[in-house]
Amino acid sequence: LLPDPVFEAGKTYVYKYEALLLAGLLEKGSARAGLNISSKVSINAIDQNTYFIKLEEPELQEYSGIWPEDPFIPATELTSALQAELTTPIKFEYVNGAVGKVFAPETVSTTVLNIYRGILNVFQLNIKKTQNVYELQEAGTQGVCKTLYSITEDTEAERVYLRKTRDMNHCQERITKDMGLAYTEKCGKCQEDTKNLKGVSSYSYIMKPLDNGIQIKEASVHELIQFSPFSEQHGAAHMETKQSLMLLEVQTPPYAPTTPPPLAQYSHRGNLTYQFSTELLQLPILLLNINDIESQLEDTLNHLVKQAVGKVHEDAPLEFLKFVQLLRAASNETLENLWSKHSGSSAHRKWIMDAIPAVGNPDALRFIKEKYLAETITVFEAVQALITSFHMVTATTEAIEVIESLSKESSIARNPVLRQIVFLGYGTMIYKHCYERTSCPAELIQPIQDLLAQALKDGNTEDIILFVKALGNAAHPSSLKTITKMLPLHSKLGSSLPVRVHAEAMMVLRNIAKKEPKTVQYLAFQLYGDKTLHAEIRMLACMVLFETKPSMSLVSAVVHIVKTDTNLQVASFTYSHMKSLTWSTSVIYASVAAACKAGLRMLGPNLDKLSSRFSKAIHVDVYNSPFMLGAAATAYYINDAATIMPESITSRIKAFFAGAAADILEVGVRTGGLQEAFLKNPAVFDSADRVTRMKHVIKALSHWKSAPNSKPLTSIYVKCFGQELILGNNDADTFGRDVFKALQSGPTWRFVKPLLANEVRRIMPTIAGFPMELGLYTAAVAAVRVKVTTTPALPEDFYLRYLLKADIYITTKVTPSAAVNTFAVFGINTAILQAVMVSRAKLYSIAPAKTEVTFNINEGYLNFTALPVSVPENITAVEVETFAVVRNPVSGESITPVIHANPRQILISNNTSSDAANESRSAEIISQRQKAGRHIKSKMVQSKKKYCAQTVNAGLKACLKIATAHMGDAAVYKLAGKHSAVFSVIPSKNLEKCFF
Repeated sequence: LLPDPVFEAGKTYVYKYEALLLAGLLEKGSARAGLNISSKVSINAIDQNTYFIKLEEPELQEYSGIWPEDPFIPATELTSALQAELTTPIKFEYVNGAVGKVFAPETVSTTVLNIYRGILNVFQLNIKKTQNVYELQEAGTQGVCKTLYSITEDTEAERVYLRKTRDMNHCQERITKDMGLAYTEKCGKCQEDTKNLKGVSSYSYIMKPLDNGIQIKEASVHELIQFSPFSEQHGAAHMETKQSLMLLEVQTPPYAPTTPPPLAQYSHRGNLTYQFSTELLQLPILLLNINDIESQLEDTLNHLVKQAVGKVHEDAPLEFLKFVQLLRAASNETLENLWSKHSGSSAHRKWIMDAIPAVGNPDALRFIKEKYLAETITVFEAVQALITSFHMVTATTEAIEVIESLSKESSIARNPVLRQIVFLGYGTMIYKHCYERTSCPAELIQPIQDLLAQALKDGNTEDIILFVKALGNAAHPSSLKTITKMLPLHSKLGSSLPVRVHAEAMMVLRNIAKKEPKTVQYLAFQLYGDKTLHAEIRMLACMVLFETKPSMSLVSAVVHIVKTDTNLQVASFTYSHMKSLTWSTSVIYASVAAACKAGLRMLGPNLDKLSSRFSKAIHVDVYNSPFMLGAAATAYYINDAATIMPESITSRIKAFFAGAAADILEVGVRTGGLQEAFLKNPAVFDSADRVTRMKHVIKALSHWKSAPNSKPLTSIYVKCFGQELILGNNDADTFGRDVFKALQSGPTWRFVKPLLANEVRRIMPTIAGFPMELGLYTAAVAAVRVKVTTTPALPEDFYLRYLLKADIYITTKVTPSAAVNTFAVFGINTAILQAVMVSRAKLYSIAPAKTEVTFNINEGYLNFTALPVSVPENITAVEVETFAVVRNPVSGESITPVIHANPRQILISNNTSSDAANESRSAEIISQRQKAGRHIKSKMVQSKKKYCAQTVNAGLKACLKIATAHMGDAAVYKLAGKHSAVFSVIPSKNLEKCFF
């Protein structure tokens, strides 16, 4: 029978503690980033089951180099800065080998307290008295995970050997924080053979039995966390953590026990479980030493404005990220001061309004709300800021309350565009809030349901559609009952609503199907099988049904309906949908593809002969299982026997990456008004002559414009990541006129748009109490300068028929430029220290153009002329580089590239060695890394390629140069290399104009 670990009263136990954390590739000779912390740890009892733990003589060391040749560098300044916090005693409860509550003064930051939790985690033991090998779910720093114990006792040596292994992939409660992943779906099929993220830790103890318990003499811990965007055979990045504890001595009086500092007030700060802190707002790409935030914000903003005067600077995305990081650290008062000072400058104001949404907290939403209600920002600024905010701001309850209050403002209600965006965003925030929650309160969507009920009572079709779409964005399962009542099933309400409402209600079921697939599946099948319904509703039901991946029996039931169906539009749509799914070769759609193949054999080939005027569905996908990478494209073309053109067209792109799936983009168009306009003017399609047909089209649109109650010509919606962003109508009154009206004054536009396009993060604790982050960030800055001249000047109030009589001459000079930086990050990220592997992809492009367009519809000609313009040597350049970086806000950063060869030099010479590429580095560093350099050089693969093409008619020569350098053949090693690609276009010297 084994007793529990004990720390005897009146004694101080002094241990030597060391923790090593390294991020990188496991292979020796590759670059790694990490840190080492060493210290003495003293523990003594305060009273029964309560103890003090204190670090003594702590020392931090940083690592950024070639492992294992390069040495650790002492972080002396950082150690001094943290000395007071690190050496503050922490109080904890310890009963029967289990760590309980933790207490600390408020002066101890959460980051430092987590370091203490990492030490206490080593002492966490659940020893069963009567078993030597057993398994249990054990609580620890990283959560409650499956742990296997093995105990061996050596009675002669008076030692007990305990080993335990913890599997981080089988946890009842795993401590992780995901950001930016709400729009992704877990792809179970993608990870059947291998998982992208794995973690395991092993513990080894040597203990000595005592009369009243056992004493921990030594402990060593080894944790390995592995991540790969591909399957394991293609390599992986690793986060390795090692801990060691060795008992140095047991002190008894007259040695003084550990005592708290004077006037220290200890408060309950949780338990052994890791707590998230400033790492949630800290970008792992840079670590700023913030000492005067107002002046730092001022300098960064001025720098951004200055860089964007002519064209985008290639470092603008990184500078924008710095600005965002500073704003995240700023107080509301600081932000207000910055706005008050620069809101009068359009250039400065633009950067502030684009950066605010990326701050990502409820204060950002509140800022936009207050500025719009105070009428200090325009509707256009509010639209841009709100759309971005709804997708960047963390969906807390506070953030949802801000949006709910905004939706009730009268100034929002008066603006149809803003009203749509706010309610669609309202639904999006609820969806994000409920992501990965097993239960989400139905009260969150109750305000939208109440508004929908009122709209149904009033018979306001546009409001009904808006609120239905908001519920679709929210995708809350409790809204299924409300939406079902609006469908033409058994309710009187559903039968009385127009087909357009039925169609929108069917479309929003797709998001709910991700959470309630079976319920939606049976509902869709019921609607599909009702042959009395409108053909469009049945086809949409078919679309929804196959998105739920129906079983073989359900597909067979669909086939039985098609066999007896007299509506060829529905039959054609169903047949084409099933046929395109049979082409799928991916594991994701394997079961559906097999079911559809069997179904097509039962149907026969007759429906395959139907022409393109019948409704169709097309699905194309590609998936590579070893690389866990794929994409799918789907298009739906819904027609009606009584229509000239499609009733609606929907297209969608879906991506599969690293074991997850996401709906990247979806665009849908309805053509109700356009159909009606053309049906009233059948001459549009009577003539085969192109010019005559164009005249009839413009005449039809002009006549439609003057109709008193005409429908919108078209309505369009756009979805990103499954969330509807905007719903727009193209009215006949404004069709075409706004564009030409904007051109009549010969304007010059200067447009700059920065964007934190992507911030996907997974943060999890290591056993040592430091947070490990997997992150993917994309920042982009685009600018375009457009000069347009139109001749003749268009009248202030012109009709589309004016275009039939005029010679229109348009000259356009466009200078677009863009810089995009993408960072993939793996490693330790805190506000006091970062040790990460970073893979950075940089794209820079500038492509000026000058064109002339002349057209006369009455005469039937259109001329497009490209004029010569000076272009830079390279219009597009891409560079990819991976490096190990360690940084702290006190002493700066240290960077070690994984590949020392410069890809730009490879473009010049294929014989460039890794040592020659580093000639500019100091002799000392070269001396330290000669051995590693030779090791890398022996395994390095380098190549360069050049492709050129020339068009004689256009007088242009285009060239693409590619250079790569990497170690090993595994995909991860290739990605972690150094690559560059340069695209250039050289016009002929004798080229004056190019006509089309």
